[in-house]
Parts: sequence; structure tokens; C-alpha cells
Amino acid sequence: MADTIDADERTAIRKEFNDAVNMTPSELEKWLDTDESKEVGWKGEDGKGRGESVGHKSGKRIVDLLRTKVTDLDADDLAHMKKVTSYVHRHLKQKPAHSDGSRWEASLKNWGHDPAKH
Repeated sequence: MADTIDADERTAIRKEFNDAVNMTPSELEKWLDTDESKEVGWKGEDGKGRGESVGHKSGKRIVDLLRTKVTDLDADDLAHMKKVTSYVHRHLKQKPAHSDGSRWEASLKNWGHDPAKH
């Protein structure tokens, strides 16, 4: 399936992803190791809020994607990169009045975007 994505589209997806994800792999890894990172986000449909959140899992994958050469990305990688880009753009539009230290900020950071870096 990855063969159906041409080089130009692959490069465009990576560029949009790199524009949305403004944390380095090491910054993101360090953040994901914090309690604050682990406390935010949707943790499943059971309503009990247990386990790892979707954003935290995504953050781990983002670290790997940032370290992967564009030519080595498969269709699933590119689809996740598009999902990350969409999430970041959507949530940036929902900025609360007091965002510093907020769950909003922490959630965005789990997805590789530090709003304080703007």
C-alpha cells in the first residue's frame, strides 16, 4: 500500500507533520516520562480512565516517526502523521483563556506540539 503514495505526497505529509510537531524526539521522550503527561488524555471507552491515553501512545509513535527517514515510512506511518497533524491543528484552535500548565497544553505536548514554543 505504501507504494501507492508517491514521493511528492510522502514529502508533503512529512512537511506538514514536521510543522505541527515542534518538539524534538528527546524533548518528547522526556515529556512522556512525566506524571503530567501520563495523567491527561482519553484512556478508553470503559469510562474508568485506566491505562495509557491515546495521546501518550501517539507520542511514543511520534518519537519513532521523527527518527524515521521519509523513504522508510509506510502507509500506516503516513496515516498516523496525518492524524497527528489534524489533532494539533484542531486543538490549537481550542486554546483556553488560561492555557499555561493546563490539561490542554499537556495534551498537545503528548502529541508532539509544545504551544509555548510559538
